Amino acid sequence: MKEQNWLTYCPNKWCFAGRNVFIGAGNSMENVAVYPFIEQYSMRQGTYPRQMSIILAQKFGDVDGDGVGDRVILSGRKTPDSPYLQDLTLVVQNGRTQKQSQIPLQHNQGYNPSLFLGDFTGDRAENILVISDTGGSGGTINAELFMYRQGQYKEIFNDEHFNNRFKYDVAYQDQYKVNVISYELKEKYILDLQYKGTEYLNEIYTNQGKLMKPINGWVNPLSGLYPIDFNRDGIYELLAYQRIAGQYNADSLGFIQTTLAWNGQRLEPTRQDIAIVGGEL
Repeated sequence: MKEQNWLTYCPNKWCFAGRNVFIGAGNSMENVAVYPFIEQYSMRQGTYPRQMSIILAQKFGDVDGDGVGDRVILSGRKTPDSPYLQDLTLVVQNGRTQKQSQIPLQHNQGYNPSLFLGDFTGDRAENILVISDTGGSGGTINAELFMYRQGQYKEIFNDEHFNNRFKYDVAYQDQYKVNVISYELKEKYILDLQYKGTEYLNEIYTNQGKLMKPINGWVNPLSGLYPIDFNRDGIYELLAYQRIAGQYNADSLGFIQTTLAWNGQRLEPTRQDIAIVGGEL
């Protein structure tokens, strides 16, 4: 097979500079390396690298607000005998000029990556949301949200900033209660553990409901992020989920749900609550 070198967009094709080429959604690429502004190409003999890159998702929408639809592509390289994907690459082809822009991803590897376009800022341009699973035991995710502003793509949300900002304290109390403190919002939630059942409670409480020893749980990093248009006005909010762990990670006490909305400058929390799983009657 021939190796493609310095390839760019061609009519009805996607051609990226470097040792790769892919044509249309669902087709494969070879070891993708994107250099978006090369406008000439040549071909020379060679062989393809062993690993394959593929188009994982493709969306169409006006992401720069010029009234013309753009093409957004998320691609990645398969790992042999594994669903794990590496070298995740996000590229936007401008619908008006046909020029390509690569948006650097902070997290360029993971499981089950997804791509979503929606207006989170109210400027009538669609923003780009990329989410992937980390594969960790806590079910955590990587997430990044981008908007187009002043001629460039700007990140307006990422999971690391969210996790560093929203801190909690989880402490078991007497009488089968758990206090959850949200430091960022300065709120306290009280969970009733009686739904956990007598076997669970008898391991950590006396017959009088006294805690046998101090127990602290924790809140896991971001484990779910969902775009929802709560107000049905065409502007999306983000609903973030974080799982509360008790004595150990599999001991789930519920989920902290934080709604984030654009305030004109950044995504800020508008409400926060806790959801728990019901017990058997």
